[in-house]
Amino acid sequence: MRVYVPATWPMLRTLVKTGRLDPIGGTAFALTPALREAYTSGDDEELEYAAMNEAARASLRLLSVEFGLGEEGTPARRVVVAADLDVTLRPDLDDGAVRIAGSVPFEVIASVHIDTEEAEYAVRQAAGAVDAADMGDLDAEFLIGEAEDHDLAWYDPSEVAFLVDRP
Repeated sequence: MRVYVPATWPMLRTLVKTGRLDPIGGTAFALTPALREAYTSGDDEELEYAAMNEAARASLRLLSVEFGLGEEGTPARRVVVAADLDVTLRPDLDDGAVRIAGSVPFEVIASVHIDTEEAEYAVRQAAGAVDAADMGDLDAEFLIGEAEDHDLAWYDPSEVAFLVDRP
């Protein structure tokens, strides 16, 4: 199953060093039966995109934690790693949530999706507002929307080492 793993820039650096990505809490997102049921229309490609967007929002949550811990040097860019894995469904969480057992080896990564530099301001603002948005704050939800207006750029896994090596 194609899964979308929320990540951050430091997680990509670790992937390059170790050849493995360790999803926080084993959580990822995919086109699950519950996600398919939640939408009244849409083909598989559109629903996969919805799963990737859920992972991108989860990446904002990870960035919020990193910034809260003083990791100000972390680029304010959402990161989503797409991989092909066996998973366990998580009906106790969001419709598209799945659990991954263990690390994601580099060999099963299909692509990596990252915000461009132009999105950094909006992403930093959204990371600071994600908790409030989850609690229904409409102003915070607006900031999340500003970040989500930026499309994630697609990268081949072979390009990740060059990306994280940039300043």
